[in-house]
Amino acid sequence: MNVAITKGIKITVTALFRSDLTQLEKNLFFFNYSIKIENLSHNRVQLISRYWRIVDSLAPTRIIEGKGVIGEQPTLEPGESHIYTSGCDLSSGLGFMEGYYNFDTINDQGEITNNFKVNVPRFTLEYAGKLN
Repeated sequence: MNVAITKGIKITVTALFRSDLTQLEKNLFFFNYSIKIENLSHNRVQLISRYWRIVDSLAPTRIIEGKGVIGEQPTLEPGESHIYTSGCDLSSGLGFMEGYYNFDTINDQGEITNNFKVNVPRFTLEYAGKLN
């Protein structure tokens, strides 16, 4: 489990190797990752976009950018959390992901008062068979 807190937003990441989807003979390794986003601040916030850097030990680095996460742009009141699961494939069985989310702070009138980045901690994507 990897954890980071930026400006009152706590990000917790866990990653899981998916043996049921992996095709070793094709050097195609699948992973799921679950992310919990907790609003520890005193402000209402909304996740607007994401930026991922995916590093595969035997392939070029990939950059992924887009709106929200899995088609959602969740709004979190103070004390609320949002959990989602997504996936990633690698060609080497060993790599990592890291990145950030862009958030807006929203006041009581529904106006955006601030935009800020929240770091997503680096987390390893690893097929244990590669280490043996």
